[in-house]
Amino acid sequence: MTAAIFKPLINLFDAMDKTWNKIAADYSFHCNGCEDNCCKSLFFHHTYIEKHYLLHGFNALDHSKKEIILNRAREYCNKTFNQAKEIKSLKIYCPLNENNLCLLYRFRPMICRLHGLPHELNRPGYQPVKSPGCHAGLFNDKQYIKFDRTPFYEKMAQIEADYGKEIKMRGKIKESVAQMLISQ
Repeated sequence: MTAAIFKPLINLFDAMDKTWNKIAADYSFHCNGCEDNCCKSLFFHHTYIEKHYLLHGFNALDHSKKEIILNRAREYCNKTFNQAKEIKSLKIYCPLNENNLCLLYRFRPMICRLHGLPHELNRPGYQPVKSPGCHAGLFNDKQYIKFDRTPFYEKMAQIEADYGKEIKMRGKIKESVAQMLISQ
């Protein structure tokens, strides 16, 4: 798989990053990590193109770094997805986090890029769904700055549909980063 297949995704990620950075600046918000670090959140990712892009970055790492990450991913999955327990976030760091930095920051999925800021989603025929943002931003004390994620989700859905046709992939995905890493 050549890197060119990821160009539409990279363009979308660039647009997401620019929008997020602008709105964060408007809030005077700087993410410096916190006790409730989003890298400890249980996020599920839903597109094959994001999974394959993440794995594209992962596969460029040296063997020893990949083994360390895979061991962390297995441990994460063993604790989080234990068959005897209900699946819930145990506030375990993502296996890609090292010293509070993402080892594959450039390749991180959409939710990792968009998390933290107050935002809304607008579905036709429904009231907007609003989220208050993370606790570290103290956003409750600030006036809401419109951040509509809907166009990003719509574009991602189109990119995923096109990608699925290109690689002849059907079906749905719901995996954490740890699951993506160990399922390759």
